Amino acid sequence: MSRDRPRNRRHNAAHDRPAARPAAGGRPRTDRSPPAAATDEPAGRTRIIGGDLRHRWIEFDPTGRTRPMKDRVRESLFDLLGTDVRGAVAIDLFAGTGALAFEALSRGAATAVLGERHFPTADALRRSARGLGLEQRVEVRPGDVLLWARRMPPLPTTAAWIVFVSPPWSFFADRRDELCGLIAAFMAAAPAGSTIVAESDTSFDATALPEAAAWTSRAVPPAVLHFWRRPVAEPA
Repeated sequence: MSRDRPRNRRHNAAHDRPAARPAAGGRPRTDRSPPAAATDEPAGRTRIIGGDLRHRWIEFDPTGRTRPMKDRVRESLFDLLGTDVRGAVAIDLFAGTGALAFEALSRGAATAVLGERHFPTADALRRSARGLGLEQRVEVRPGDVLLWARRMPPLPTTAAWIVFVSPPWSFFADRRDELCGLIAAFMAAAPAGSTIVAESDTSFDATALPEAAAWTSRAVPPAVLHFWRRPVAEPA
């Protein structure tokens, strides 16, 4: 008898739960979607969440070398970018899985340049590009992108840039001067209409960014997205 009691208690508890509250507009929720925190991808896989390649998966090494931007943060980022992505050159400076560049291409970016200092990960990015049928639109550049602040490599300037700066969050503390120098170099080189997006954690003080007053920030826990935009026509 004692073994049956826990089962009975669990069975009764399921019937005692309050009914789901109606959603806005008075309609009860009928979906069974998990809460937002449970929708992040399984280890070793991240998905493209919008555009022509929506629901396609990108494989990566889940050992901790890469930190994919969480689904909900990436979705907010591209919602905020809107149509600015279309026809742009996506530049993913700390590419890792390549999710930001591949997401941008899925949503209409013309081409993408991916910087990645870890050579095996750079090789994995090329394989991902082939698997997604994007090899003709993707250029992977192995090496330390922080060095680009000293000498900017040739980059396409026939279209606006969408520059993604999503390094390991420790860089915003341990290598802040180098990171801000890199951002400043891209601010100086970016064609008209370009956007730079930096993703930090909540501990980073945005006043440390170059020309801090020109940035806007949006908290998307656990991250903060910082945006800088160069107008299509510079003021006289």
